[in-house]
Amino acid sequence: MSEISNRPAERERPIWMQAAMLVGAFTVLLWVIEFIDVASGSRLERNGIEPRSIEGLWGILFAPVLHDDWQHLIANTVPIVVLGFLVLLSGLARGLAATGIIWVVGGFGTWLIAGSYTNTIGASILIFGFIAYLLVRGFFTRKLGQLAIGVVVFVLYGSALWGVLPSEPNVSWQGHLFGAVGGVVAARLLSADARAERARAKSLDRPTP
Repeated sequence: MSEISNRPAERERPIWMQAAMLVGAFTVLLWVIEFIDVASGSRLERNGIEPRSIEGLWGILFAPVLHDDWQHLIANTVPIVVLGFLVLLSGLARGLAATGIIWVVGGFGTWLIAGSYTNTIGASILIFGFIAYLLVRGFFTRKLGQLAIGVVVFVLYGSALWGVLPSEPNVSWQGHLFGAVGGVVAARLLSADARAERARAKSLDRPTP
């Protein structure tokens, strides 16, 4: 016999809480992977992006979750948490799509032009992609909230964008550069609905001849 429950339906967690939980879980994953890497004698970190080699293509999948040492991971942790949360805050599906685009574009660009016999690893590919995505997204969508977030991100992390230029020999400026390119590509592609809506609104505002 069927029964009717009088309990109120569970409310879905607010988007900020979902975003915080997801980026928190990813950050924990980074730390767990680094712990395993250290315990294995740094074997995992050898699976980064090796330019222009077939085997190196697999590094596109693994590079953003691998780090050279604890100091490298610690330096990337806070930016990943802050920027990842802001990217996911506008919607998990959209944020994850942006992350995927940045991951692939950043990794493949690095694979194409990084120096021979190098091994690129680190979440900075995502970090630079997140920075660029958050900076330009508001220009494509014309939404004030996203423009405001872009201003805050520029104040906090804008100076980091100098990292897309060649600097220290052991720092992959290629990963930074193509991560940022991936961020711009993601912002453009994922704002298509907002741009289409804006175009429809303009067409409706035009006077009928």
